[in-house]
Formats: sequence, C-alpha cells, structure tokens
Amino acid sequence: MSGVVDVDRPDGRAYADMSTYFRAKDSLLGALSGRVLEIGAGAGANFGRFPAGIEWVGLEPDPRRRRRLARTAAEHGHHHRIIPTGAEHVPLPDDSVDAVVATIVLCSVADPRRVLSEVRRVLRPGGTFVYFEHVAAPADTWSGRLQRAVAPLTRRWDGGCRPDRQTWRDIRAAGFREVDLRWFAWGKGLRVYDPYIAGTARG
Repeated sequence: MSGVVDVDRPDGRAYADMSTYFRAKDSLLGALSGRVLEIGAGAGANFGRFPAGIEWVGLEPDPRRRRRLARTAAEHGHHHRIIPTGAEHVPLPDDSVDAVVATIVLCSVADPRRVLSEVRRVLRPGGTFVYFEHVAAPADTWSGRLQRAVAPLTRRWDGGCRPDRQTWRDIRAAGFREVDLRWFAWGKGLRVYDPYIAGTARG
C-alpha cells in the first residue's frame, strides 16, 4: 500500500478543529459523482451535501431509520429501494459503484474489517471510499479512560457504538491503494465521542 497520509495518531501535533471537519464533509461529499453507495445511511443527514447528479444507493438495517431515510431520499429525487441489510454483506456485484460513503458507521458495525472488505469489493477500480468517524482517544488520557468505561453502555444503548475503536488502524489494514486520513477534535473538555477522523481511500 502506498500514499498513506497521517494514518497514525498525530502524537505531539495539533488536531484540526471541528469546523474544519464539517467543511471537509461539504468538500468530500460534494465532489462525488456516478453511483454512490452510502452504508449505514441513517435518516439521510448527508443529502444536503451530495451533488444533485449522483445515482444514490442507500443501505440501512434499522427499520425506523429506513422509513425516514426513504422519505428524505425521495425529497431529494432519489427513489431507489433502500437496501435493508448491514454492511458486512452488501448485496451488490463486484466493482459496481464509483464511491462508498460511511458517516459514523464503523464504530457500531459488528465486524469493521469485514465491512471494509465489502467496501473494497463493490468499489470500481479507482473508486473512492469517503469516511467520517469518531475514534478512540489516546489510551493514557481521561477521554480514553472514559470511552473504555462507558463502552458497554454505548454498545447497548447507542446502536452498538464502540467509542474506543481504533478505526484508523482498520482502514490502514484494509488493503486500499491510497489512504488520506485527517484528524479533528472538539478541543478542551472531556468527551465520549472525540476525536474524529475523515478522509478518502482508493480502491
């Protein structure tokens, strides 16, 4: 693998602030084209950022979120059936999408490495995986200790979320040709969901 940028935790370096994170969302999602698969699409919060011309395909296992997602998708001109499955087994052919989007998804899936394998499988050669995730804080910080302490509760009450996952390591190990990964944080204060990563990986 080549082209890895800022994949490991940036020890001794400043994280970008969250306003930069949200601008990155606008920029990365707004640049997509072609057929775009959004895994764990939730209620459709990203539709305001997607360009009008994409062919959007949504995957969402939760029935309540899926109903809201279908309504929001239709409001934005997307009338494809929402795929009612988890991202560990994506029922699409190999090399069938131009981009895959995940927004706060890999923290809660049962098997993130399996999900990333599926992302690579369905991406066309040269396709783009765009991701936005909260990840584990450094283990020796109060935030890291808090994440480990509350993880049993968030797994049960927050859709299976594990705030202490080192998701950047899974992305690095997934076999993408290029990974561009940036770090963001809210700043001072004790938070369960902090820091964040965002970036792209090439299939």
